[in-house]
Amino acid sequence: MLLHNCSQKERKEQLRMIVKPFMERASRHDEDRTFPFENINELKAAGYPSLSLASSLGGKELSLTDWLELQEIIATADGSTSLAIGWHIGITSQLHDKNWPEPTLQEVANDIVQNGALLNAAATEPETGSPTRGGKPTTKAHKTPNGWLLSGRKSFTSMIPALDYILVSATTESGEVGNFLVKQEMNGVSIDETWDTLGMRGTASHDLVLTNVEIPDEYFVETFIPGKKDAAGWLLHIPACYLGIAQAAQNEAIRFAKTYSPNSLNGPIKDIPAVQTKIGENEADLMQARHLLYAISTKWDLASKQQRMQLHPELAVAKYHVVHAAQKIVDRAMRVAGAHSLYSSNPLQRYYRDVRAGLHNPPMDDRTIQMLALTKLNSD
Repeated sequence: MLLHNCSQKERKEQLRMIVKPFMERASRHDEDRTFPFENINELKAAGYPSLSLASSLGGKELSLTDWLELQEIIATADGSTSLAIGWHIGITSQLHDKNWPEPTLQEVANDIVQNGALLNAAATEPETGSPTRGGKPTTKAHKTPNGWLLSGRKSFTSMIPALDYILVSATTESGEVGNFLVKQEMNGVSIDETWDTLGMRGTASHDLVLTNVEIPDEYFVETFIPGKKDAAGWLLHIPACYLGIAQAAQNEAIRFAKTYSPNSLNGPIKDIPAVQTKIGENEADLMQARHLLYAISTKWDLASKQQRMQLHPELAVAKYHVVHAAQKIVDRAMRVAGAHSLYSSNPLQRYYRDVRAGLHNPPMDDRTIQMLALTKLNSD
């Protein structure tokens, strides 16, 4: 386990070495619309999937702040890989707080630690839209003498080609809503390759199709009320990803400014005041976004369970500000490179497309702004 028995500083240095090839592969996977299996396999070989898992379950139990820093490093090399593995890291960081049947919890945890097994949730449906808005799943769970039969379709199932376990939300015949653990190897589980998008192509967020999938009783792991979610610090992996992409764009803009020397100048464009302004503005936005993100993640790490439930607004604001800052940073980086940034061979055009996806990751901007307004308007 390369990333386990070392300090956070050493872990970050090792991870930077591991992800170097990710940057070279990113353009190929983007152009071919393929999934970066090699990236995921290299992270698994280093023990990455169990870093956030609780020590009581055999994991390293990194703090939120520590594993967000690692997610940002991955995103600087390849945003799609970071966003994809981020769902697994985030969900597994919360497993110790779940009231799952003990044998099921231990089975999944052991598989993650021993084999690097990967887990993600499948909650979004074409009929209901984002699950954060409270729609009841149309995926159905029918009780049988031996367990359950699941049927339905889920969209935006990130990293689905590499998943071992999928948490599927479904509605039972009695109207109860809950999560069922599905193994991708089960009969009736299939993938409909629908992921044909502008950005984040390497996440392979295809549709999951369930056709009379037999689920044992102990895989009905939890119930919940649609739209009612506790504060979730782990969702900060989303802004951490887009912050990493923004840093990659700034790195490329700096490289270009230092090396591009048109014959109309006596040196590289880094000496042009307008270029310096854009690079400086990007540094200011990166600094502000990074301080905001990690101040809130540190606050989460130090808070009690009760205090964490009060952090909804700050968690949402972190995502809101960081994602919008990332878009501004990438836009300025493209202005530094000018028309060169529009070539398909230039990574800036990919960064530009990828950061757009952040607008559609939870929580949505309108929900964040409304929550902030109502918090003030309804206060004494």
